[in-house]
Amino acid sequence: MNQAHRNNPARRLLQTGLLAVSAATTGAFAVEDPFSGLEVTSVHVGGSVHMLTTGAGGNVGVTIGEDGVLIVDDQFLPLAERIQNAIDELGGGRPKFLLNTHYHADHVGGNPHFGQAATIIAHSNVRTRLAADEDVPPVALPVVTFDEALSVHFNGEEVALLHLPAGHTDGDSAVWFKSSNVLHLGDQLFSDRFPFIDLMAGGTVQGYIANLEAVLESVPADVKVIPGHGSLTDMDGVRRATTVIRATREAVARALAEGMEIDAIIEAGLGDEYAEWGRGFINEQNWIRILAADIAQRGS
Repeated sequence: MNQAHRNNPARRLLQTGLLAVSAATTGAFAVEDPFSGLEVTSVHVGGSVHMLTTGAGGNVGVTIGEDGVLIVDDQFLPLAERIQNAIDELGGGRPKFLLNTHYHADHVGGNPHFGQAATIIAHSNVRTRLAADEDVPPVALPVVTFDEALSVHFNGEEVALLHLPAGHTDGDSAVWFKSSNVLHLGDQLFSDRFPFIDLMAGGTVQGYIANLEAVLESVPADVKVIPGHGSLTDMDGVRRATTVIRATREAVARALAEGMEIDAIIEAGLGDEYAEWGRGFINEQNWIRILAADIAQRGS
């Protein structure tokens, strides 16, 4: 590693507090089952679409109808059979299509299981990143990729995949079930909590904000929204996230411009109004470090 790379301020900030967070979203194609006590919960969202959640990995979207089953994301590999059982209980069978919103293993860890029967579809960068990992078997790789947008016509509706650039990662997609009026945003939305933005995988805070703003402008106001993590929400939830992310980034940028050190900003905190947003694995301290690293990379 050269001296400039070692002294990169964004890299140093990430290394001080985010390696544990990143580890939670990578390298999880494991065969052990650390989730033995978890159960899959199903919530009907709209039309033919349901949301499956376990409280561990990312939320799974499912459409079941005359054409069969299509799912969005598939959590961790040890949960695959439980997810399939939940689909069976809803009246479905093995999925014919699997759409990956991005490459993190809490969303694609079940690919080796579901990819045996399903056609996996994702943004081109998802395949590139997964293929670069020697622990990911070929059956887990997307076989259909796209760069900007792609549509799957299934169960009587258009299921549109839309690339959301440089947000959570460099390969995120939103999945819009147009007739069911449901939008799955993957980790481009954490419901009423600070998000994880993977700066080492092409994610940016400003891109994340821009993507949420684009969603607000381009989909129906009454659409139901499945977030990557957290409870089912709506466009008000997207609007809240946009406001909070923008406001907290501006607050950290001001503090840094005034000469405050990262530890001092963490000690001062972001304010009581954001206390509830520090739930999950991105607490307030980790969120401040993400913001500071992003600002160090890209400026205020």
